[in-house]
Amino acid sequence: MAFEDFKVRRYDGDLDRARVELLERRCEVGPSQHVFLFSDTMGDPISRIRNSPLYIMLVAELDHELIGAIQGSIKVVTMKDLAKVGYILGLRVSPLHRRKGIGSSLVKHLEEWFIGNQVDYAYMATEKENNASVSLFVNKLHYVKFRTPAILVHPVRSQPLKISSKIEIFKINEEKAEYLYRRYMSLTEFFPVDIDKVLSNKLSLGTWVACDEGGRDQFGQNGHFPTNWAMLSVWDSGGLFKLRIGKAPASCLMYSKVSKLIDKVFACFSMPSLLCNMFEPFGFYFLYGVHHEGPLSGNMVRALCNYVHNMARVAVDCKMVVTEVGSYDERVRPHIPHWRLLSCLEDLWCIKALKSEERESFNELTRIPQTRPLFVDPREV
Repeated sequence: MAFEDFKVRRYDGDLDRARVELLERRCEVGPSQHVFLFSDTMGDPISRIRNSPLYIMLVAELDHELIGAIQGSIKVVTMKDLAKVGYILGLRVSPLHRRKGIGSSLVKHLEEWFIGNQVDYAYMATEKENNASVSLFVNKLHYVKFRTPAILVHPVRSQPLKISSKIEIFKINEEKAEYLYRRYMSLTEFFPVDIDKVLSNKLSLGTWVACDEGGRDQFGQNGHFPTNWAMLSVWDSGGLFKLRIGKAPASCLMYSKVSKLIDKVFACFSMPSLLCNMFEPFGFYFLYGVHHEGPLSGNMVRALCNYVHNMARVAVDCKMVVTEVGSYDERVRPHIPHWRLLSCLEDLWCIKALKSEERESFNELTRIPQTRPLFVDPREV
């Protein structure tokens, strides 16, 4: 098929909404040996980028059939210095039209939109084992493997998780949260300069701090903080789109049929009750801006995660708590509860410089191992 046979244009909600949802269903092919999470946009295909400062969705069309789609968003973040970055997500090509240059054409059109908006770097995230995606971006489009963060998924259990009585947890206001993030995380990779917009978004449920018992009243007084403390913020991703599980192995299929009975017989059974309705769409909380100070602050991180888990228990359809941490954050990862079967311990971020004057800084950026934490913007989850 020649390039001219299909065209790439901007997404039109009235014309394309139903067709994009059909394309998503056609592309739901996950690894047969793993549990695979799919997103349900609840009738809004651009829900995942709608809260970004600037965004676009492009579609590929052939003979009035929608055969491909891609999304992109733009923001300013901390890299080596401040940089404008474009995030690529949601690349889909109909299974019947793959290996015909549609995917690469969609990416190139999106890159042109990035360049028109003075973007310095384009980046994307994919599963490390997604050979087709890695081959397209790295081998064909000249992206460079950049970071390998871990996506940690913790199903919400029917019973509340314990929190030590020696740890005090309290919520802080947006102004104080912004101050703490700018003071302690402004130099982390991909820290958004508009963190105030993130914190004030209606989907951001708030920011919580954990410290030793009795430390709340003095926390931050005159710029002083306890030796050990931690903080994180919570984003209600379920307010935008839902998740559901598909392509599960037979053992999980069997479990879903009997788990309701198990939960009734064993009230304290440790397996997540999520699997009772594992194929129904459900919401999730995303933990962002996880930061900790002090040699014993890992305990504070775990306490905060357990606190959010207990919050999720009383939410209408929140069945998971998810976070993403960079490889530099290995010392905090063991303190974040997660279920290995649903987690991705090595996601892959790839990056590309779009301006010739950025190439030298880009080469230095990609050669140096990660020496700073990674900030994952909840607007792009």
